[in-house]
Amino acid sequence: MRYTNEKVEDLSIAYIGGGSRGWAWTFMTDLALEPQLSGTIRLYDIDSAAAENNAVIGNRVSERPDAVGKWNYTVCETLKEALTGADFVIISILPGTFDEMESDVHTPERLGIYQSVGDTAGPGGMIRALRTLPMFAEIAEAIKEYSPDAWVINYTNPMSLCVKTLYHFFPQIKAFGCCHEVFGTQELLAGILQKEGYVKERPDRHDICVNVLGINHFTWFDRASYKGIDLFPVYRAYIEKNFEFGWEPDETVNWLNRHFICRHRVKFDLFNRYGLIAAAGDRHLAEFMPGDIYLKDPDTVEGWGFDLTPVSWRKEDLKDRLAKSARLVSGEEELELKPTGEEGILLIKALCGLTRVISNVNIPNNAMQIPNLPSGAVVETNAVFDRDSIRPVAAGKLPEQIYALVIPHVRNHERILRAAFSHDRSLVKEAFMTDPQISGRVSEEEVSKLVDDMLGATMKYLPEGWKR
Repeated sequence: MRYTNEKVEDLSIAYIGGGSRGWAWTFMTDLALEPQLSGTIRLYDIDSAAAENNAVIGNRVSERPDAVGKWNYTVCETLKEALTGADFVIISILPGTFDEMESDVHTPERLGIYQSVGDTAGPGGMIRALRTLPMFAEIAEAIKEYSPDAWVINYTNPMSLCVKTLYHFFPQIKAFGCCHEVFGTQELLAGILQKEGYVKERPDRHDICVNVLGINHFTWFDRASYKGIDLFPVYRAYIEKNFEFGWEPDETVNWLNRHFICRHRVKFDLFNRYGLIAAAGDRHLAEFMPGDIYLKDPDTVEGWGFDLTPVSWRKEDLKDRLAKSARLVSGEEELELKPTGEEGILLIKALCGLTRVISNVNIPNNAMQIPNLPSGAVVETNAVFDRDSIRPVAAGKLPEQIYALVIPHVRNHERILRAAFSHDRSLVKEAFMTDPQISGRVSEEEVSKLVDDMLGATMKYLPEGWKR
């Protein structure tokens, strides 16, 4: 990359999963709106045709007069070609297909285990990890060989385990995971300030100052303020008045996919139970808690004001995105250039030295961020981003009750990482048995059969060792 007049030119970004029909378009949009960055995006995807389509779409966007960031999109046939000389690496992949995810999410329902997402925690998240982590091991080894000094940004779930695997196979890697769930909770707090009359206009979420601690999709705020206003009493008062109904979905910000909007009643209940602000979407938060609380059955889920997202919906949505891709390639439709609400480009600017940013990030715990979680566990806290540097913020200890909720998942991250590369079914069964969604609700025999069936459904994406 080259610095000229407060700009960075000739930046080289490798995009692994470059055929994406979601994150890639988000990335293109934010790049096009950033005047201080330009360069080349190398798209690599096992679906080369999808990457070729995105190259057409990206280059068409870059040619538009309203695109102030100018980029050349190219397709690479190998990881080596994509990574060699890269300044940044973006990882956004779908491990397997929605057929495998259908088993992840819905097979456990035969035992009364319901999952609202199924990509991070619970049985679905763990099986997804088993087919994802070998891919991340390969990616880590390739980065080590071809671009060891690149900054690596992961968007793939399960976030904690993906980042953990990158560091496991390349300890010196400069990798971190980005997630927007915290942003949604900042937006909620901003909305409550407006609704309760503290301000006339909704504040920018960046002005909601928070201390973040926890693990991905199970994050918490133990401090939150806005221009001198302590938001904990504001939040508590709002919950006391509105707990039964929750938050009105129509008032949430429009960058969130409306299919996933919730009434935040799970958040409100967790605040009443534990005194901290849970800082992820209710669909994710519910999956980290005991399965008989928020996910007992579909009626219970509906009562808490969020959705079980069926994989059949994801399949229909994919059809719509494929159709949109075709329209974008043909020029029948154009990407709308407006800020997406993501921070990836802002973090790249900071790492290039063009700005300084404090944002939430997923990186290994060094015992400073969260002292009562194990060293090496991938945790989510704030960090300071500036030129070629990420300095994690000391977030403090998790309160005892919340620690008790988080630690089973941290221990299962270790079990699943070991299982992924030892091909040890007993570790998977142990992880299932200790997962809060399953623990105490299902017999060991039923869990053993569930593990075997779920592994069988995803076997073609697993290493040979699982087939023995």
